[in-house]
Amino acid sequence: MTFGQTPIDQVKIDMRARDKIPKLLLGLQHIFCDKGLHEKVFAILETMVPENVDSKNDRPGMELWKILAMGTIRLNCNRDYDKLQDIGNNHRNIRQMQGHGLMDNYQTYPLQTLKNNVKLLTPKIIDIINTLGVLKGHKLLVKKRADITAVEIAKFKKNSSCFYRYYTIKTNANNTVYGYVFYSKNEKHI
Repeated sequence: MTFGQTPIDQVKIDMRARDKIPKLLLGLQHIFCDKGLHEKVFAILETMVPENVDSKNDRPGMELWKILAMGTIRLNCNRDYDKLQDIGNNHRNIRQMQGHGLMDNYQTYPLQTLKNNVKLLTPKIIDIINTLGVLKGHKLLVKKRADITAVEIAKFKKNSSCFYRYYTIKTNANNTVYGYVFYSKNEKHI
C-alpha cells in the first residue's frame, strides 16, 4: 500500500450515476473483495500470460488486475484504445480501482502498453470470468433458500444480434434459476 492509496474495497462508487463505468467498477470491486472468486479469476488470468514472458526479466507490462479492469472497460463501454488510455490515465475511480494512490499520478499507461496487454484478455477468458461472476451472483440470490446442487451450462446459441449462453442452477430446495449471458455480435465464441 502506498501513501494516499485507497484500498479497493473502500473505493467509493457513485451508485446514482447512469453511466456503465460505475456498474463495472462495482462488479470489479466484488471480484477483488470476494476471496474465492478472486482466486478463481486470477487463476484464469494467469493462463493468458504467454509462455515466453518472464515477468522478472522482461520489460514491465501491466499487472493482471489492471489488465482485467482496463479490458473490461474497453469491451463493455466500447472504447477504442485512445479513449481507454485517456480514462485510464485521468478517471479518478478507475485509477483507485487499479490500486493507484495520490502520489503516483506520474504512472500513466502508454498507448502501446495498453494495446499489448489488453489484447491478451480474449473473448474466451472473458466468457469464463463472466460465467463465474453470473454464477456467483445467482449463488448470492439463492443462498437464503438453499445450496446450489447443480449447474448446467448449455452451448452458445446465436441469434441475429448477439450470442448468448443459457444456464440452469438447481438448488436443494428444488428452486431453479434460469438465465443467460449476452455477448456482442462481433465476438466469436462458437
